[in-house]
Amino acid sequence: MALDIKRFIQRFVEEASDHLPRLREGIEALGQGDTDQERINALFRAAHTLKGSSRMLKLAPITAIAHSTEELLSALRDGTQTASPDITSLLNQATDALSDLVSQLAQGVSPAELPEADQQLCQALENAAAGKLSPTLCSLPQTAAAENDKTENDNTKNVTPGAVTKSAATKNAALAAQELRLTDTVRVRLDRLDDVIRLMGEVLSGHHHLHSLVEQARNLGASLPSDQQAPFNAFSRELKDSVLSHDSLMSDLHDRALQMRMLPLSVVFDPLSQMARDLAHSLGKQVNCRVRGSEIELDRQMIDRLSDPLIHLLRNALDHGLEAPQERQATGKPTRGQLSLEAWQDGRWVVIEMHDDGAGISLEAVRQKALTKQLLSEEQLLTLTEQETLELIFLPGFSTKPLITDFSGRGVGMDVVKQTVIDELNGDLRLTSHPGKGTCFTLRLPLSLAMMRVLLINVGTVTLGVTAPYVSELVEHASTDFIDAAGQKTLILRNEFVPVVSLAALLGLSYAPNASNNLLLLVVHQRHQKLALIIDALVDERDMVIKPLPAHLRHLPLVSGMVTLGRNTLVSLLHVPTLLDYSRRYAPRVLANVVQPSQAHRILVVDDSLNTREIEKDVLEAWGYQVTLAENGRDGLNKALADSFDAVLTDVEMPVMDGFALTASLRENETYRYKPIIIITSREKEADRRRGIEVGADAYIVKGSFDQNNLVDTLKALLG
Repeated sequence: MALDIKRFIQRFVEEASDHLPRLREGIEALGQGDTDQERINALFRAAHTLKGSSRMLKLAPITAIAHSTEELLSALRDGTQTASPDITSLLNQATDALSDLVSQLAQGVSPAELPEADQQLCQALENAAAGKLSPTLCSLPQTAAAENDKTENDNTKNVTPGAVTKSAATKNAALAAQELRLTDTVRVRLDRLDDVIRLMGEVLSGHHHLHSLVEQARNLGASLPSDQQAPFNAFSRELKDSVLSHDSLMSDLHDRALQMRMLPLSVVFDPLSQMARDLAHSLGKQVNCRVRGSEIELDRQMIDRLSDPLIHLLRNALDHGLEAPQERQATGKPTRGQLSLEAWQDGRWVVIEMHDDGAGISLEAVRQKALTKQLLSEEQLLTLTEQETLELIFLPGFSTKPLITDFSGRGVGMDVVKQTVIDELNGDLRLTSHPGKGTCFTLRLPLSLAMMRVLLINVGTVTLGVTAPYVSELVEHASTDFIDAAGQKTLILRNEFVPVVSLAALLGLSYAPNASNNLLLLVVHQRHQKLALIIDALVDERDMVIKPLPAHLRHLPLVSGMVTLGRNTLVSLLHVPTLLDYSRRYAPRVLANVVQPSQAHRILVVDDSLNTREIEKDVLEAWGYQVTLAENGRDGLNKALADSFDAVLTDVEMPVMDGFALTASLRENETYRYKPIIIITSREKEADRRRGIEVGADAYIVKGSFDQNNLVDTLKALLG
């Protein structure tokens, strides 16, 4: 990967601006007889850092002088030389030369335009390091500036002395001004910056409280005697105008404070590209690592936590994904593998994608490992879709490596990735893999965890918050709109079955049932899974400062953080991924008192909605059927051909292959020529019904009029 030097020049200038004053201070102390070993070590480290940083950026003149300076400082550190006046004079000249070159970079001079290093100075420094200190060293020209002075003096031999004096004075003043000029950046300790952002958040929260005071003032004015209302209303209007005028100012001020803590992804990406090559070499593999989008910025808090997940994904790609050169050659691939790390911004999110062109993830290996580790039973594995099977690799202790090494195989890493991205960073993690073509991990992260859009809701007497990225929509429905699916209240929302749960009941809060027929539903989601939560009211929606949980509350799985409402009220933020999992495990299921069929028929359910698949599965299993799930038409066709099912239930609108195409393909296969195929869809048009009949469906059920008894009766009739 070619390094974009321009992006790092400013950072180098800032770094050098820290090291050069330390060099000057240390050399001055040496000249005064301070030969403390740690001081000499600090000088050596400063010169070494400048050499390494400049070499990476191909700043050859700076590298050359820093290297020669390092040689002399190394001799002082080893004790083979002592800090004589001549040596400190040489070190001062080297620092002046470095300072001059760094100043030129700061003023916009490109690396290619920098003057060459003073070879006489470099040679003198290295000679001194080798003990060849010449008595004429003190008369060494003062680097390029001194050479310029000499040239200027030669050119002014025929000029009057006054003119020469004026020219020299002007130049000396210019050089002094250049030395005194400050860079346009300052370094601030991170904890101080965090304090500023925290205080800004407190100010912003307090400012929002003023809005409620304005409303209270308006209500108070209406209750005053008529002769007092006019002056009070004037005061109320002025207060309101003042609060509103400060709204945008406060938000802008907080945004500016957050921007100061933003860092480019290059902080993480650039070391990863070098790490990829080193790790690949240690594994006997070859890799080209391509990095794009490293200029995208994230909050420093995000950057700090992102490093470990990306390292785990990198190690996984190199060890599990990419094949050895001979294996790649045998399959017709280039011997050198390709690994790409790419980022782009999507609204208020940043998407990071790591993709390799390796062998992909073997579903069979995943299934076998799950069985061996007793993570799932054979019956449970049969019900999983391909995607759900792939995502078993995120379980703790899971690894497909047959041998544990110091590099991998212990089953730690991928579960850390999932926990960090989803639980700690409030993001999303997706995995796709294609046999023989490679694997792709996609991370979707908020720009910052410091401030996010929050919906404040009331549940009984309790106010709770939900961060906007997890909110799908807010809808109102009559309780008669719900259907019963194996004891679970369910809402059909745009071709999808969405379970309905009372948030108060789920959290164990006391509440009074809503007397109204209409219920307010907050639909939350994570990836393809949705849940409709019955709430009492929406209180507010706004950008709010997220506070981390104190140490004694971090064990609460359903709470991800807190926000301040008003001046002294803390509101808990619900952690939606845990809430979804909690609802699956603890939501009531009515599975008793059902008529079991005399024979346990095997049913294949095909639908791209996770909710719909799970609900249809619950309904069918409640009646004793064995159910296998597929997430799209292609997945369903593959599973149907690999096994034998007694009936197939399919949606129509699905990616990869729709339900009509699936039905037509199954009818072409001898095994499924006469087996029942039921289409369950939201398409109500007669033309769609006719097409379902034409491709060979035995029944066509519209989700809007879905009834579990109707589905079971239809299956019974078709299965005989």
